[in-house]
Amino acid sequence: AYPMYFLLVNLSFLEIWYTSNIVPKMLLIIIAEQKTISVAGCLTQFYFFGSLAATECLLLAVMSYDRYLAICQPLRYPMLMTGHLCIGLAASSWLCCFLLTAITMALLSRLTFCGPNEIDHFFCDFTPLVHLSCMDTSLTETISYATSSAVTLIPFILITASYSCILAAILRIPSGTGRQKAFSTCSSHLTMVTVFYGTLIATYLVPSANSSRLWHKGSSLLYTILTPMFNPLIYSFR
Repeated sequence: AYPMYFLLVNLSFLEIWYTSNIVPKMLLIIIAEQKTISVAGCLTQFYFFGSLAATECLLLAVMSYDRYLAICQPLRYPMLMTGHLCIGLAASSWLCCFLLTAITMALLSRLTFCGPNEIDHFFCDFTPLVHLSCMDTSLTETISYATSSAVTLIPFILITASYSCILAAILRIPSGTGRQKAFSTCSSHLTMVTVFYGTLIATYLVPSANSSRLWHKGSSLLYTILTPMFNPLIYSFR
C-alpha cells in the first residue's frame, strides 16, 4: 500500500499549491476589489497553474498504473511497483510538466500586450492572456496546444487502458464479495479521474465558438477549486 499513499501525498501537496496559486488573488478581487495584477504576476500565476494542472494529469496516470498492478498482478505487485520506481514516476511527472510549461511561459513572455488589458477570467489562463496580445500568436498557440494535448490526452489514454484491464480482471472474479473488494480499491481514484477530466475536456476541448465565456469560467472553477476541495472527501469514502 506504500505506493498508493505516497502518490496520494503527492496529489495532496499538488492541490494545496494548486488552490493557493489561484484562490487568494481571486478572494482579493471579490472581497477587497483589488482587480489589478502585474504582467509578471499574471505570467507567474499562469506558469504554476499550467505546471500543476499538467502534473496532476500525469500523477493520475501513475496512480491508475499502480491500481492496475495491484488488481491485475497482485502477487507480483511488490516486485513491480517498488519504492524506487514509484518515486521515479512521481518525480518525472513533476519535472516533465514544469519544463514543458516553461516553454509556453517563455513564448508568452515574448508577446506584447496592448488594448484594454482586462482579463475576462478569475485567474490568468492561457486563452485570455493570448487575446490581449497585439502580435501574431499562432506559433505560441500551436506549441501550447501540442504540449497541453500531450500531457492531457496521453495520460487519459493510459488511464483508459488501465481501467479497461482492471474491469476485465474484476469481471473474472467469481465471487461478488471479491469483485466488490477489488473495485473498492480503485473507486475513489476513478471518481476523481471522471470529475477532473470531465471538466478539463469540457473547458478546453469544446470549440470556443460553441461555448460561452461564462461556461468556460464556470467549468474552470470546478477543476481549480471545487475538485481539490472534494478530493479529500472522495478518498475518505473508504
